[in-house]
Amino acid sequence: MGEIYFYHLTRQTVSQALLPLLSKCLNNGWRVVIRGQDLHQLEKLDDKLWQGANDSFLPHGLAGSVGADEQPILLSIEAKIPPHDCLICISGAPVSEDEVAQAKRVCIVFQDDNSADMQTARSQWKSLTKAGLAAKYWSQSSGRWELQAEKPAVGDVADDASS
Repeated sequence: MGEIYFYHLTRQTVSQALLPLLSKCLNNGWRVVIRGQDLHQLEKLDDKLWQGANDSFLPHGLAGSVGADEQPILLSIEAKIPPHDCLICISGAPVSEDEVAQAKRVCIVFQDDNSADMQTARSQWKSLTKAGLAAKYWSQSSGRWELQAEKPAVGDVADDASS
């Protein structure tokens, strides 16, 4: 079962925060899907990823483009996505319990200055943890990423107690 990481951005844009996150995913050998709700935003992110430094190039594709499904990073607004290890949701994109169960990690990235995305992230935290899924909430308000809250998966505490 996958983990859910909530990333509360207070000092970076989504594209700035995604660069190191995507690099770590690729270093783990993971296939990544970035799900958004706004095609224009994903096209801008696609452009930013192409403009990165040569030594830190992140191979990716925009869903619907030629060969995109073969890329290790796929940007999509589609609910139906190819197999992946990590799903990153931006702009309040939805995620289901089943998707968390199928992925190694789900990341929900949201900005402090977007009240709609903040509300969506709160709702997702409540519904996913209520469903018994493990979640971690990270914030960069102090200037670096710090774990602010953590909910274990239902069953993890009992499993630990019996060992």
